[in-house]
Amino acid sequence: MIKQGKKRGGMQPNFSAIRALHGLAGITAVLLMNAGCTLVGPDYAKPEAAVENNWIDQADPRLSRRAAELGNWWKVFKDTDLDRLVGEARQQNLTLQSAGVRILEARAQLGIATGFEYPQTQQLNGDLSYQQISAHAPNTTRLIDRNFGTASIGFDAAWELDLWGKFRRGVEASQANLDASIAGFDDALVSLTAEVARTYVLLRTAEARIQVARDNVKIQQRTLEIADTLFSGGLITELDYLQAKSLLNSTLATIPPLEASARQAKNALSVLLGQPPGHIDAYLAHARPVPAAPMKVAVGVPADLLRRRPDIRLAERQLATQSALIGVAKADLYPHFSLLGSINLRASDAALTFASAGGSELSDLFNAKSFEYFIGPSLSWDIFNYGRITNQVRVEDARFQQLIADYRNTVLNAAREAEDATIAFLKSQEQSKELQQTYEAARRSTELSLYQYREGLVDYQRVLDSQRSLLASQESLVRIYGDIAANLIALYKAMGGGWETRQEKDFVDESIKRQMRDRTDWGDILGPHQLDLPPKEKDKRWRSPDW
Repeated sequence: MIKQGKKRGGMQPNFSAIRALHGLAGITAVLLMNAGCTLVGPDYAKPEAAVENNWIDQADPRLSRRAAELGNWWKVFKDTDLDRLVGEARQQNLTLQSAGVRILEARAQLGIATGFEYPQTQQLNGDLSYQQISAHAPNTTRLIDRNFGTASIGFDAAWELDLWGKFRRGVEASQANLDASIAGFDDALVSLTAEVARTYVLLRTAEARIQVARDNVKIQQRTLEIADTLFSGGLITELDYLQAKSLLNSTLATIPPLEASARQAKNALSVLLGQPPGHIDAYLAHARPVPAAPMKVAVGVPADLLRRRPDIRLAERQLATQSALIGVAKADLYPHFSLLGSINLRASDAALTFASAGGSELSDLFNAKSFEYFIGPSLSWDIFNYGRITNQVRVEDARFQQLIADYRNTVLNAAREAEDATIAFLKSQEQSKELQQTYEAARRSTELSLYQYREGLVDYQRVLDSQRSLLASQESLVRIYGDIAANLIALYKAMGGGWETRQEKDFVDESIKRQMRDRTDWGDILGPHQLDLPPKEKDKRWRSPDW
């Protein structure tokens, strides 16, 4: 500090100020050298989770241990309508858009956490005030000016040094939270893709069942015509005619609820595509067969689930987030060291009545003599907090332990879902073979019974039973084809398939980014490279907080 004096030369060094600054510089250097050396709280390690080496049905020849190629798994059905629906849903689904924007939110939160590693307070300030002191206030005399103005301009700074890693743990938690939000997006993408495919199968199954009912209506109408002719000729009783009519009406009654199911499936698909009901009716106007599932599927090994399923990665990243929060809470048990500084220009126009003293004016604000400053280290330590900090650490640790159980439970449920879908897929295939034979027998039985009824060889009850059996067997066969496709979809979902083909640019559509840019300055955060940070960027000690 250089102080103005009255000796020749005008400006003389203020040696006490210089010594104070030297001491402060030494303290600062020691604190800065130690900052970053200590990280309180546990260092995160991924917990173990129970995973089997093989699938229960691994020996089945329809399952392959080769790595499953799940990026575009829906294409195994070779259905262009399904391909189009999945593509549009991935671009337009509103739930997925929300999950993508949550990634931007997490990226901004990471910027906030990173910013705390830098000086936390850097403020310009200024004020201008006028004041009148009461003539009856304490210590008020005629010698002071009770009416005066004050002006000041200054800069304040404060930097709490991260000696215990509180802010670095905060960055660690925010980084893990960003990873979790990306895993959440991938999980939403997996669920969306599977739901579109499942709903599409429901639609095609309903349409196929409608067609089965209509085909049986035609058969039963011909039978009713025969019964009507025979009854009119007095060859049969009215009972046969009424039974034929009852069966026809019963079959006709099954069609409206199936048509309602088909309409509801289309409405659900429209919403999944982010569109109002009726949007997709135009290009799904014509019925198509139930998508045919392949007989064999590659499933890899159970351990692949840990790497591939986004919900498992989400649970694990939530664990990492919570682990870092233990350190954030624990740092409050230790003293906080800060560097504080303030420089100001201050002036007042208060008049002085002493002849020997000089006065000042507001216009002297930028005079060298109006300069004042403060700088120095600060220590604060919550030594008496009545267990609040310790118990907050315990709270964070208990939450971490809960998340360990949740993570392991997620892994177990993932394995269960995969096993359930696998056995359902395999057994539905076996069931379809039996139902196919049942249908063939029922179809032939219907043909024979109707022929024999015309010839008067059997009564109508035989015809009635065979036609009922035919309708039931056809219904069951169509449903099992839908079940096979749905079970394969469930298997692909359980394997965590459908997110691998996404790219960082897919998180948020460019049209949404334009809307956000129009409202707010997002800087570089909306760039794809800023969302899922590369490992080298994550490991940097000092990262840009996106000024």
